[in-house]
Amino acid sequence: MVLPGLKDKVAVITGAGSGIGRAAALLLAQQGMKVCLVDLKDDRLEETKQEIELAGGQVITVEIDISDSKRVEEAFEQTAKTWGRIHLVFANAGINGVLAPIEDMKLEDWDHTLSVNLKGTFLCVKHAIPHMKEMGGSIVITSSINGSRTFSGFGMTAYSTSKAGQLAFAKMAALELARYKIRVNAICPGSIKTNIGENTEPTAELEKIKIPIQYPQGNQPLEHSPGQPEQVANLVAFLASDISNHITGTELFIDGAESLL
Repeated sequence: MVLPGLKDKVAVITGAGSGIGRAAALLLAQQGMKVCLVDLKDDRLEETKQEIELAGGQVITVEIDISDSKRVEEAFEQTAKTWGRIHLVFANAGINGVLAPIEDMKLEDWDHTLSVNLKGTFLCVKHAIPHMKEMGGSIVITSSINGSRTFSGFGMTAYSTSKAGQLAFAKMAALELARYKIRVNAICPGSIKTNIGENTEPTAELEKIKIPIQYPQGNQPLEHSPGQPEQVANLVAFLASDISNHITGTELFIDGAESLL
């Protein structure tokens, strides 16, 4: 199914080398969008680019740390220089960071998680606005059920705080940017089969704060298994398309009812 309002439009996708970002990049390219893939230097970023090119899509890559303001600004300028303007920003990149009890968490670990997840989101939106304000567009932020519906991710205080902050930021941005016809929404995935665990660092001290919680068999009542990145990509495409042109300032949960347990 081809969604209206996507063909020949331009998307910037952060965290595009793997997981949800990669799935979104492939789907949006299939829908006819020109995509800028933003991520840290990684072979998977080039692999995603090659897959899009082999399918006939238009794609560029930018290797940056999204917490670096100057590099983020350059990424958006490069995208606009290549294709004229920007219609969609999928601010998806993020990390779990270090998992530790509050009293044992190092300040630098707290700062790093918030810098990537929250500051990075702010910078992507900030530097996208000059390229979107004339004609409008859609901004989609990857938040989480953690920090919004669930709070039992023991040791994930920094992560959950950053994700809660993204929701507040999305709502503030939606109201502020409505005058430019820029829609801002946040998606809140539950457990999704991605590689985010690679940047998760649990500490030995976690055992002292864990609380036994009895769940029904399987951790997602709808499917009894983690969701797939492609399912989240479908939601991103919907929010990018004209079908969702009256939706802004909204968080959308995609977790198979996991967070309702």
